[in-house]
Amino acid sequence: MGTEADRTYDAVTRELLLDEDYDVNLAPDGLLVHGRLFAFLDGDDLVVELPDARSADLRKRGIAVPFRGTLGGPSRNWVRVSDRELWSELAREAHQYVGEPPVGRQS
Repeated sequence: MGTEADRTYDAVTRELLLDEDYDVNLAPDGLLVHGRLFAFLDGDDLVVELPDARSADLRKRGIAVPFRGTLGGPSRNWVRVSDRELWSELAREAHQYVGEPPVGRQS
């Protein structure tokens, strides 16, 4: 049946895949936009890539903790979030951050 985290992640994934305004693909590693990873499930946490300021704000308020990958220390942009009520919102923010080209590039 899966855990609550699995069910919530599946619901967020379905929500993004069904939204015609989002170019999302599901890969074994997580959710991709334009071939770039922006969110994935790690244990009971959603891990997302967000802008520096947003990541710092979430960490400062205790909503997120830095993600530590297997290749090094904590990441500046990648954070772990355990509060499943925030997953949909943060996955959409991560999608926008990773999927939108910076101003002046391919826009």
